[in-house]
Amino acid sequence: MKVISHQNHEHHRQFNTDPIKEKPYQTLYTQPVLRSTSSRLLSCATSILFGLFLVSCSSFLFGQSPDAPAPPGRVVLVLPFENHSGQPDLGWISDSFPDTLNERLSSSGFLTISRDDRQYALDHLGFPADFHPTRATTIRIAQTLDANYVVIGSYTVANRRISVQAQVLAINDLKMSPPIEDSNDLQRLFDVQNTIAWKIARSIDPHFNVAQQTFLAASGQIKLSAFENYIRGIGAATPPERIKRLQLATQQSPGYAAALLALGKAQYLERDYDRAAATFSQIPPTDRRALEANFYLGLARFNSAHYAEAEKAFSFVAGRLPLPEVINNQAVALSRQGHNATALFQRASSADPKDADYHYNVAVSLYRAGDMADAQSEIDTTLKLRPGDPEAPSLKKLLARGSAPPPIAPPGTSTPAPTSSSPFEPLERIRRTYSEASFRQAAFQIDQLRAMRMATLPPAEQTTQYVQLGRDYLAQGLIPEAENEFQSALTASPTSAQARAGLAEVREKSGDAAAAREEAQASIKLSPNASAYLVLARLELNGNQIAASAADVAKALKIEPNNTAALGMKQALASRGQNLPQSFP
Repeated sequence: MKVISHQNHEHHRQFNTDPIKEKPYQTLYTQPVLRSTSSRLLSCATSILFGLFLVSCSSFLFGQSPDAPAPPGRVVLVLPFENHSGQPDLGWISDSFPDTLNERLSSSGFLTISRDDRQYALDHLGFPADFHPTRATTIRIAQTLDANYVVIGSYTVANRRISVQAQVLAINDLKMSPPIEDSNDLQRLFDVQNTIAWKIARSIDPHFNVAQQTFLAASGQIKLSAFENYIRGIGAATPPERIKRLQLATQQSPGYAAALLALGKAQYLERDYDRAAATFSQIPPTDRRALEANFYLGLARFNSAHYAEAEKAFSFVAGRLPLPEVINNQAVALSRQGHNATALFQRASSADPKDADYHYNVAVSLYRAGDMADAQSEIDTTLKLRPGDPEAPSLKKLLARGSAPPPIAPPGTSTPAPTSSSPFEPLERIRRTYSEASFRQAAFQIDQLRAMRMATLPPAEQTTQYVQLGRDYLAQGLIPEAENEFQSALTASPTSAQARAGLAEVREKSGDAAAAREEAQASIKLSPNASAYLVLARLELNGNQIAASAADVAKALKIEPNNTAALGMKQALASRGQNLPQSFP
């Protein structure tokens, strides 16, 4: 009997050879395309996350006839802004606009088209990456990517001051917006870009009600030098230059998640799997990029034969966005540890029944479990879907002979001398391509389905759920997303004290102390609550109003005696010699 060792097989048993650069074979941004491959991916995620009700909603969205009108589109393509400064060394700013605008618009309920997919569309149409399109070619690019809106713009720099002009082209009615303008010192580039993004959101959606200050605060503590190195890094022509720039970005702004993700992917492409895994691991699980980071973390650990760690990373992604490729990879990592992963393989195959590789993996897993009859059925399906599959005929012969499957050697063990006459060793296949477009569209559609479900709830329940979502976003540091949810809660219930308290925290985190105080006081007037009192307490502490801060902490503790934030502030005040008023516990 032959025992299979997998450590030497992970680089040539795969779906494709380029783990990052290969692009999807179909457009992923259109509304109608959700009835194709993307809809198959989404059906798995939505059924698990939202239950039978949302499955019926997804059936409505994905199963409508081709002639049915598509829902109003919110797909936005941001093109690089043209550099009119006459200073070539400032050309990196051109590519920085899509990056920042995509971040802000994505946080506001729009589906933005990534840099990679924009470049893929240019290549597909035969245009160079630095091509500056005319209005006609802009429309062609947008139609290729099924964008509803295209953002174009330019900038000039004089006396270290940047001036920006942007316009929004609505593809459906071919209408161009009036110019959208802003200017500031070049060192305040983030402020200019965030302001332009906010004005664009307002131009597309006149009902958009997130405050401008929330956008201005969204870039956090990223240094402009780190941002420049990040933009130059992702656009670098050679891997060494790319890695060097991205390492500088992460050194200048530790915790810069976008730069960490790009650096990890660059290291992964260079097959530096241990360093790539270490880089991906630095991205917090609450960050919006954690799904992609953990997908590649799983691949990096898998390629180094650390299968348990790979399984853990894929499981993290599958628990939040259970797309077939993720479930498949989780199953492969589990199988490499000697466990039966048939159920997971079948789950991936059921979610995307037209994928031949998933059926092949089910066949291998069933064969290894000794279920020859069902394995034969799955390999027949594989060959029906892909008659030229290079390995399926060999597995079919093994099944026809009834050959006993070899056991799997645990990682790190040696391979005994072969005892089988068959040189073929069937292995389940791992998916090495992360389709960012399908992942982001899945998340976008899940959000839309969630909104559909919540619209059917009574206003009070809507408010409760919106407030909870807002607090979840606040915990992740996603301030614009949090404000969206709190504003939705107030739309459902204008007298919600908790929604006002949430907005007070948003204003506080955005640096607008006056607005934060106003919202907190409005919340308390509606119904006294610990969250609002704590906002006031923090504002007063920052203003060195120690006694007033202590009074508000005491009020918060009277409402919630075990509130950890209030207890922490009580200790902080005590360390400064300020006790709480005696009339409060």
